[in-house]
Amino acid sequence: MKKLLATLVLTVALFTLAACGGGTNDGTQGVTDDTIKIGNTAATSGGFAGVGVPFNHAIEAYIQRVNDDGGINGRMIEFIHYDDEFNEELGISYTQELVEEDKVFALVGHFGTPTVGATRDYLNGIGIPRVYYATGVRALFNPDAEGNERSSFPVQPIFDAEGEVIVARAYDEYDVDTIGVIYTNDDAGLGILNGAEIRAEALGIDLVTRQVDAGEIDYSAAANALVGNDDVDVVIAAANQEPAKIMIQALHTAGNTKPVFTSYVSADATFIEDVSEEIASEQFPLYANAWIDIMDPEGEMGFSDEYWDFAGAVDEEWSANAYAMAGWIAAHFFVEGLRRVGEDELTWTSYIDALEESPVNIPFGGVVNYENGSRVGTQAMALLKAEVTIVDEDETYNWNNVRPIQDISEIIGN
Repeated sequence: MKKLLATLVLTVALFTLAACGGGTNDGTQGVTDDTIKIGNTAATSGGFAGVGVPFNHAIEAYIQRVNDDGGINGRMIEFIHYDDEFNEELGISYTQELVEEDKVFALVGHFGTPTVGATRDYLNGIGIPRVYYATGVRALFNPDAEGNERSSFPVQPIFDAEGEVIVARAYDEYDVDTIGVIYTNDDAGLGILNGAEIRAEALGIDLVTRQVDAGEIDYSAAANALVGNDDVDVVIAAANQEPAKIMIQALHTAGNTKPVFTSYVSADATFIEDVSEEIASEQFPLYANAWIDIMDPEGEMGFSDEYWDFAGAVDEEWSANAYAMAGWIAAHFFVEGLRRVGEDELTWTSYIDALEESPVNIPFGGVVNYENGSRVGTQAMALLKAEVTIVDEDETYNWNNVRPIQDISEIIGN
């Protein structure tokens, strides 16, 4: 009943705003001669506090750096945050409060699948800019945004976009004709599959697909079917971390010898540890993606200047935290739009137009291109290869960089 009531309240609020002209707001909300007001609702307590706390800390650190330097055209940025505890109803309520009572100019770091999914139509109806989503939910994938949908600016990889990157990598690395895909029947698997289908069609590659239930613990039938297909050149394990591990194990047991590609969400050492026996056997190579790189881009030892800039601004405890880096990127993207508007009148329209002018560089590597209504997040990713090293019976687990961060045009040379 509470969820239904929250939905009804949200719907009523949407129609109320539309009746008052909210759907065509000129963007003056949240902007004065001296300030620009932004905000988000994110989990900074509860089970997801380990994500939300460093994420918001870095947003605040970036904003503080900007304000200390005089702001943007003399305006200081004010950041308002509410803790939604990763709860959909709280997320809806706080999002409405930010928009209707606090009257923020933009949402920066719109956080978590529950809140992002539940408020998407509401925010599109208003047209308020949202810069960076802390989720890869596939509903954000929109290659041809029009109208108020242009107010959405995803940055981190969306599963659909990553599916395109994986196919491009397979094409470049192994000159494939046919790709086998095991995919889970959830947002991650279906998103990667959709992107794989888009890019495979563009490159003239055939796909052989097998669906599995994300909650199952035995994918042997799907693995055997792909391994038994002599036309398959590589395999994509299209899933989140846990089902992807089951896929790797099932492919190994089935006798697969073809290269396997999986998602960036699995690119951590603990993933390799759980499938270390399969990787150590060297029966097939395992690849994943990465969308940020904090190392020196010139290939020399040490961290990049962008990393040191970040590390010098955040608290030391968050200087190696990936979620803090994501928050830093979120604030960077928002401020980049402001800088592009420059001394022109700052409205939602001018801000959206500015971010569409040309690709935006991601701190730590890569770009996102919002031109022509493209809203697909970054498609510039590095290629990593899993490795297990055994010395005196001690194992170490690494994702070694095989290819640098590149977008699809760079990967396929077109």
